[in-house]
Amino acid sequence: MKLIKGSVVLTITITLSSAILLLLLFPQNQKPSSSSMSRARSFVLWLHGLGDSGPANEPIKTLFTSSQFRDTKWSFPSAPSAPVTCNYGSVMPSWFDILEIPVAADSPNDESSLLKAVRNVHATIDKEIAAGINPNNIFICGFSQGGALTLASVLLYPKTLGGGAVFSGWVPFNSSIIEQITPEAKQAYPGLGHTINNEELLYLESWIKARLQSSSQ
Repeated sequence: MKLIKGSVVLTITITLSSAILLLLLFPQNQKPSSSSMSRARSFVLWLHGLGDSGPANEPIKTLFTSSQFRDTKWSFPSAPSAPVTCNYGSVMPSWFDILEIPVAADSPNDESSLLKAVRNVHATIDKEIAAGINPNNIFICGFSQGGALTLASVLLYPKTLGGGAVFSGWVPFNSSIIEQITPEAKQAYPGLGHTINNEELLYLESWIKARLQSSSQ
């Protein structure tokens, strides 16, 4: 599926069984540079799931062994602790409130707390761009609740980013985007439940590596 928003082309790849959603964002008529003269400086932000922590997810980066990731900056922030409605108000690390579980297409959404979390993600992105990282070399990734936040953050960011990857996430706002995804855009990992496996992460590595651009651009 391609969605035109200004000069941005959005390509979505999704799996149903493991719900990995890859968002590829490039300006029209612009392709990744193949130049090897300047290795891309890149930034990967990983957003964990409900009740988890950033440090617990840091081993993920050890799977990204390609030379293109030698100059990659990784960030694994932890969500603030807050009451979560679907867990009877228990306080736990949570990016935004979840009103019910399991999450379904018609589940209510707390868009207010979601948008607050999106603003925090955008502030992180802004900081990296100000430090000199090419926006096209910034990738946001997340699992479960972090995946839902990834989707919202990438789609609502005003600039073109390299892309986003959503693992076992969902659309956290009222939208029919999921219904527009064509069967050809889906990639499945049979037998995989609400988790992440190395096969997915290795695919993510190759996906990002193919899209890194020269820092001179």
